[in-house]
Amino acid sequence: MASIDFPLKGKIILITGGGSGIGLSLTRQSAALGACVLVADLRTTADFDKLASSDPNIVYMQTDVTKWSDFQKLFAVCEEKWNDVPDAYGICAGVFEPPFSNFWQDPEDEETEGGYKQVRINLDHPMKLTRMAIKKSLGRGKRASVCIIASMSGYAANIALPIYTATKHAILGFVKSVGPSEALTGVKITTICPSLVNTPLIDSQKRKQFNFSEGQGLSPDVVAKNMLKLIQEKELGSGTVLEVAAEGTRVIPEWYARFPFCFP
Repeated sequence: MASIDFPLKGKIILITGGGSGIGLSLTRQSAALGACVLVADLRTTADFDKLASSDPNIVYMQTDVTKWSDFQKLFAVCEEKWNDVPDAYGICAGVFEPPFSNFWQDPEDEETEGGYKQVRINLDHPMKLTRMAIKKSLGRGKRASVCIIASMSGYAANIALPIYTATKHAILGFVKSVGPSEALTGVKITTICPSLVNTPLIDSQKRKQFNFSEGQGLSPDVVAKNMLKLIQEKELGSGTVLEVAAEGTRVIPEWYARFPFCFP
């Protein structure tokens, strides 16, 4: 199956991290297109509460994306509310090298559960939810479109953000690997790589650490608008990696030059 135009009007979109930042912008813009929106987040914000209170087709469910059992509950809520599974997925929940899961600030506490929680949030949750999207869509015999937030850090290096950067590199590899599966499953999978975005992830401490000024960075609305292009437009096919920066957008190619002779 080839990619098709996939307008969201009348469709269901599940958005993780939809209570704030880019996710909130995606929630607002999806609702404006006439979509039913299921928002999965740990907590809401005043801006989200105001938006949801005026639209009965915006439904919130408190969700910990590191708990895969919460994903099953999301699908159950979706079927109870709309008698269907989602048509689209905006996978926005993520963290930015937080103190509780940080390479350079790791306390080496033997009592701590194994693994970095940042990896579970930024990488495991998008991969698992994408798999569930494919499974649920196949079960209903319907097409779907998944867009995952990555970052320009996914093809760069940053000594201050080694875990965050590693997770974003992995998202690009994941999306490019599973992208061709749309021909078999009917589920389109894409990713977006924004530059710095003005969201709650960039707090005052991070601004000071990286010398970011208040006005520096993209608007969450710009990123959400381009996520909707990835979700809806057939020209941006499955496996697409779309860069979004102040200078504009571009599709990141598989190879910048002839591929290595050693490639298997």
